[in-house]
Amino acid sequence: MGWMNDTLRYMRHEPIHRKYHHDELTFSLIYAFTENFVLPFSHDEVVHGKGSLLDQMPGDLWQKFANLRLLYGYMFAHPGKKLQFMGCEFGQWNEWNCDSSLQWDLLQWSSHQGLQKYVADLNRIYRSEPALHQIDFDHHGFEWVDCHNFEQSTLAFVRRAKDPRDFLVAACNFTPVPRTQHRLGVPEMCWYEEINNSDSVFYGGSNLGNGPGRMAEPLPWDGRPFSIPITLPPLGIVILKPRR
Repeated sequence: MGWMNDTLRYMRHEPIHRKYHHDELTFSLIYAFTENFVLPFSHDEVVHGKGSLLDQMPGDLWQKFANLRLLYGYMFAHPGKKLQFMGCEFGQWNEWNCDSSLQWDLLQWSSHQGLQKYVADLNRIYRSEPALHQIDFDHHGFEWVDCHNFEQSTLAFVRRAKDPRDFLVAACNFTPVPRTQHRLGVPEMCWYEEINNSDSVFYGGSNLGNGPGRMAEPLPWDGRPFSIPITLPPLGIVILKPRR
C-alpha cells in the first residue's frame, strides 16, 4: 500500500511540479526487499469520490492516457507482484460501481484500444522475460542506473533474472518533454534492443523511441563502464534488452 499511495500521489501532480516530489518514486526501493510485496491498484482506489485511475491523471486527454500507460509500465518493471482492478486495463472513466457493468463501450475509441493493447503486451513481456519476475523479493534482481535526476523527472534501473546475464534496462520520463540523446550507463558493451515503448503509435502514443535499438559505447556513465544515448519519449517508459 505504501508503494501504491506514494506512486499515485506522485502521478497526480502536474508534471511541472513532479521534480519537487521525486522521492515519492524512489522511496519504495529503500524497503522493497524487506517483505514479499504485491503492488496493488485495487477497487479501493477507484471508488468513494477518488475517480477512475484515468480520471486521476493530470493533463489533457492525450496526457491522461500517456500518464496511465507510463504508470502501468513503471508498475510492471518495478519489483513486486502486480494487482490491477477490472476496468483499469482499458481506461474506464467512471468510478467502479458494483451495481453496473464496466464501460466496455469505450473500446470503440482508439485511445482505449491502445491502452488495452499496452496492458496486454505488458502481461506478455512480464511472462516471457525472467528478469521481470524471477527475483522480485531480493536486491540481486534490481539495480539503480539513475535515481537522482529530479530536475528532468527521469528514472532508470536494471532488472535481473536468476542468471545475472539475463537483464533488462527500464527508463522512464515523467514529463511531457522528450529527452533526446539522454545517456544511460549500461552493464555491457553490446546492442540494446527496444522491446517495449509505452509511446508507440500502436498504443496511442507519439511514436518517439529507439527502434530498432542502440549500440553501447565505451563511454563511462552513471558509474558504469559503458553507456547508450537514447530518446526518452514524453510521459513514457522504454524497456531495453541486451542482444549479444
